[in-house]
Amino acid sequence: MNRSTRLFEIIQLLRSSRRSLTAQEIADSLEVTKRTIYRDIVALQSMRVPIDGEAGVGYILRPGFDLPPLMFTAEEVEAIAVGLSLLGRTGDPGLENAARSVVRKITDVLPEENPYGLLSQSVFTSNWNSIPPSDIDPSVLRQAIRDERKLEIQYTDQHEAVSARTVQPLALVYYVDALVLAAWCELRLAYRHFRVDRIKQCIITEIDFKETGEALRQKWRAQHQLG
Repeated sequence: MNRSTRLFEIIQLLRSSRRSLTAQEIADSLEVTKRTIYRDIVALQSMRVPIDGEAGVGYILRPGFDLPPLMFTAEEVEAIAVGLSLLGRTGDPGLENAARSVVRKITDVLPEENPYGLLSQSVFTSNWNSIPPSDIDPSVLRQAIRDERKLEIQYTDQHEAVSARTVQPLALVYYVDALVLAAWCELRLAYRHFRVDRIKQCIITEIDFKETGEALRQKWRAQHQLG
């Protein structure tokens, strides 16, 4: 989590809390050190964010400070509701947790007079999927894709043949019946698609491919007619 994101998250935590929060509580929530939170609080206070409190006591956001309200039409709310609820069909706990966080953040800043709830009561999606369970946490794959770092994987194909691959991860594709990693395979020197449930080992290396990552992704998208 970069610093600007962390500062935003601190404000959100303080806004949503009914009591003062200690630096340790904030640090535990954001998975950083207490010393980092102390520095961040000082930085926010220097930016005139009205945070009261002190180390060892706790912090609270004074009433009156708010982020700009979000205005949505009825159809925009329904689009958000459908999009967030569809994440339940991915079988990806990381994305589902992120979706719940999105709901909280948007609900917090919706104007009270907004006539539409964020989670519309008129549109629904089923949470059915048949994606097989996997030993690999999809959030690890998403991190490697964002950081454009090569992966070393051990893969079992449909014929039970096992191979070791070094791949450049480009995208995750969520199907109803499978989660697939799209990557440039250095063994085959070609684009390959790996079912995540067949990846038995996965290590993020320190080797990046930032010079070629976006070009590879764009070419892959064009070949597979993805918008």
